[in-house]
Amino acid sequence: MSALASQALPEADEQSRRGWWPSTLGWRIALILLGGLALAYGLSLASIMRERQGLADTMMRAYVARDLASSVGVLDRLPVAERVAWLAPLSRPNYRLALGDEPAAAVASGVEPSAMAQGLAVELRQRLGDSRVQAVQPEGERGAVFRLKLADGTPLSVHLAPPLRGVSLANAALLLAQLTVLGACVAWAVRLATRPLAQLVQAADRLGADPQSDVLPPDDAKAPDEVRRAHAAFQAMQARIREHMAERLQLLAAISHDLQTPITRLRLRTEALADHSLRDKFQADLLGMQRLVEEGLAYARTVHASAEPACPVELHALLDGLVCDYTDAGRAVSLDAPATLVLTTRPLAVQRIVGNLVDNALKFAGAAEVYAQTQTQDGATVVHIAVRDRGPGVPADQLARITEPFVRLEASRNADTGGSGLGLAIAQRLAQAIGGRLTLRHRDGGGLEAVLTLPQPGLG
Repeated sequence: MSALASQALPEADEQSRRGWWPSTLGWRIALILLGGLALAYGLSLASIMRERQGLADTMMRAYVARDLASSVGVLDRLPVAERVAWLAPLSRPNYRLALGDEPAAAVASGVEPSAMAQGLAVELRQRLGDSRVQAVQPEGERGAVFRLKLADGTPLSVHLAPPLRGVSLANAALLLAQLTVLGACVAWAVRLATRPLAQLVQAADRLGADPQSDVLPPDDAKAPDEVRRAHAAFQAMQARIREHMAERLQLLAAISHDLQTPITRLRLRTEALADHSLRDKFQADLLGMQRLVEEGLAYARTVHASAEPACPVELHALLDGLVCDYTDAGRAVSLDAPATLVLTTRPLAVQRIVGNLVDNALKFAGAAEVYAQTQTQDGATVVHIAVRDRGPGVPADQLARITEPFVRLEASRNADTGGSGLGLAIAQRLAQAIGGRLTLRHRDGGGLEAVLTLPQPGLG
C-alpha cells in the first residue's frame, strides 16, 4: 500500500468503530426523531389493534351466539330430510354448519380453545341450555368447533373461522403516507437546525485560511434569534482575530526593525576584538539572532498568503525551477512530477512550502526527493506534492508536534542542525492559508515524508 493511499486508513478505522451510527449531526437527529416517531406509532397501533380486537371479539360473540341460536331453532323445526338443504343458507362467512360429528382440523396437543371461543360457548349455553352444547374444541391455528345437539338429539357441528386480524392494505398505505409526511417534516426541521452549524463550520475553515475575508453570509433578518446571535458572536470573534493578527504582525515587524541597528552595531564592534575565536563566537550568535528575527517575521506574514492571487500554473515547471536552484548549489534534490499537469494555486506560497520542506530534508538527511501526483478523494481531484528523505525520522510521539512554532527535536544551538523551529510551522501555516493540508508521516525503510495536499477545482 502506498503512503499516499494509506492516509484514508484512520478514517476507515473510525468508521468501523462507529458502526451503524451515522457520523453527521443531522442524520443522528433525524434517526432519533424518526425512530422515536416510528416506535410511538407502533405502540399506538398495537394499542388500537388490541382494543379493536377485544371489541370485535365481544361483538362477534354476541352476534354469533344470537345467530346460531336462531339457526338451531330453524333446524329443530325442519323435517330431517330438509335439514341438509338448509345448512348452506344458515351458514355465515365466519362459521359453517354441518350435521353429525365432523372431525376438527388437527392442532397441537395441549392447545386450548381461544378466549373468544370459550366466551361464545358460555353465550350458547345461556341461550340453548347446557345440555345442547356438548363441547368446544380448538381447530387449526385459531378456529374452534362447537359440538351441539338438536332437539331430537341429532349432532350438529359448528366450525368457527377465526376473525381477520392485522391491518388492511388501505390502512397500511395510510400509515406509510403519515410516516412519509413526518419524515419530510423531520428532514426540514433538521435542515433548519443544522444548516447554521454547517455554515459556522465552513466559516471557521475559511477563517483559518484568510482572517481578512468575509467568511459568513449576510445576516438574515428572518433567521431565529439564536442563529442571529451566533452570527454576531462569530463576526465579533473574527474582528478580534483580525486585530490580534495585525497587532502581532506590527509588533514583530517593529521588533525586527529595531533589532537591526543594535545587531549591526554589535557585529561592527566584534570586528575590533583581538581574540579571533571569541569574535567568531560573537558573530555566530549575532547571525543566529538575525535569522531568528527574520523567520519570526516570516511566520507572522503567513496569514496573508491568501492575498496572493491564484492562477493556473504548470506544476512541473514550478517545482523544476525550485529543484534546479538546489542542484545548482550542489544539493542532492530530485524531482518526479507529471509534465503536463496544470493546476490553479498560489505559486509563491507553494514554492515557499516546498522550499521549507526541502530545507528540512537536506538539514537532517542530506538529500531530498520531490514527488507529485493527482488522486481522487471522495469524488474530488486533489494534488499531492511530497518531499521525502531517508534521514533519522521523527519519534512517533513527536510527529504531531514538529509543525508547531519553535518546536525543535534537536536541541542544539547550531542553526544548521537545531534551527529556530519555524520552518515546518511556516509551511503548515502557508498550507492552511492557501486551502491545503500538510501531513507528515514515516517512510517504509526509514526517513520522513511530508505531503502537501491541494484541492483542485480548476485542474486542467
